[in-house]
Amino acid sequence: MNTPQKIVIGLFLLSLLSGVISGASLYYRLAYFWGGLWIFTWLYSRIALRGIEFKRVARYHRSQVGQIFEERIEVTNHSRLPRLWLAISDESGMVGVKGSRVISYLKSKETRSYFVRTRLIKRGYYSLGPTRILAGDPFGLFSVEKNFPANEYLLVYPMTVDLEGFPNPAGWISGGEAIRRKTHQITPNAAGVREYIPGDPMSRIHWLSTARRNRLMAKEFELDPLAEVWIWLDASKGNQYGELTYKIDFHPRELWRPVVKLPIAPTTFEYQIVTAASLAKYFLRLGRAVGLVSKGNNFYVLPAERGYRQLGKLLEVFAILEAEGDLPLPVLVESQGKLLPRGSTAILINASLDMGLSQSAALLAGLGHRPIAIWVDPTTFDKTLDREMGERLVDTIHSQGIPFFIIQCGDEIHNVLSARSSSPLQGSL
Repeated sequence: MNTPQKIVIGLFLLSLLSGVISGASLYYRLAYFWGGLWIFTWLYSRIALRGIEFKRVARYHRSQVGQIFEERIEVTNHSRLPRLWLAISDESGMVGVKGSRVISYLKSKETRSYFVRTRLIKRGYYSLGPTRILAGDPFGLFSVEKNFPANEYLLVYPMTVDLEGFPNPAGWISGGEAIRRKTHQITPNAAGVREYIPGDPMSRIHWLSTARRNRLMAKEFELDPLAEVWIWLDASKGNQYGELTYKIDFHPRELWRPVVKLPIAPTTFEYQIVTAASLAKYFLRLGRAVGLVSKGNNFYVLPAERGYRQLGKLLEVFAILEAEGDLPLPVLVESQGKLLPRGSTAILINASLDMGLSQSAALLAGLGHRPIAIWVDPTTFDKTLDREMGERLVDTIHSQGIPFFIIQCGDEIHNVLSARSSSPLQGSL
């Protein structure tokens, strides 16, 4: 029982008691008034949300950290009675969302709408809701609420940076022996024909075979023997450091800028995610086939493919990948490294203080691949860690003679990773 209800009950009992003691009709009338007010407000609150329709309409359902997400919230009163006030509470899980509003006096058959602009600062998969609407009587004695479940969802990709250059170890070159593996992409290596499957583009139909067999036939292709790029992302739970905090204070004028560059959350895993996403974007723009191997909240092995469709697949994984894995990087490399085509470029991204990064690079080099090591220095995220262990790891990887990068907390990833491809080693403590 809230305070207004206690006051009304108190006034009702006081008026009734005064009428019994004094016998004056005025006090009985006041008792009738307070009792009638109680009954009226209770009945009004029962129908306060009847005929209310709520709708959230998003312009798009995929976006990226740093961009503005816009949605329109609509409330319609289908009842014949007006609604004096409605309190809308947005309970979606997005950081910094400000979709809660109070709508006053919604007329009968009226639709009220407003736009919500949210600066996206955290990657992930979010539901646009649930939304709770609170209403009640004009005097605030009784209130009712109704929950509207989420019907739409938003996928937020991680932020990426544009790289000007990155080491590109030699691998299989175009024009060499074809790799006997089927692919959905169109490559210079035609492998044969098969029956047409609904959804195949018209450009893949082989018309001579179609005319000869009297049914639609589509061309099949094999992978171009250009060296593939594989990203190995360490998402094991025990090798992550830092505190996951996000900046959510923006100047009002920044909400009208479509994209802003945001600082990366000071955790090793978020730096790894941005690094992996940026490298995938860089190599796909060069026309390379890029794949991914990682074990976090799920086991992810994305076959190497080319094109912006592959970039979308990789960004989807990076958006939902969490550092909850139980396989360290050397175990992951040992189990999956043999499945890579010989001569592949293997980019290892790791933030551990042990020798796992060096061991993984040695395993891949022994299998005939070209490893590149990227170490996110955990000692710059957690000052309590032993820096000497990091120095031993750096010395070991330097002695292996492979391209090597070190990313520290607060570094500009663009400046660290952008380098001439002829540079054999990069980074230092």
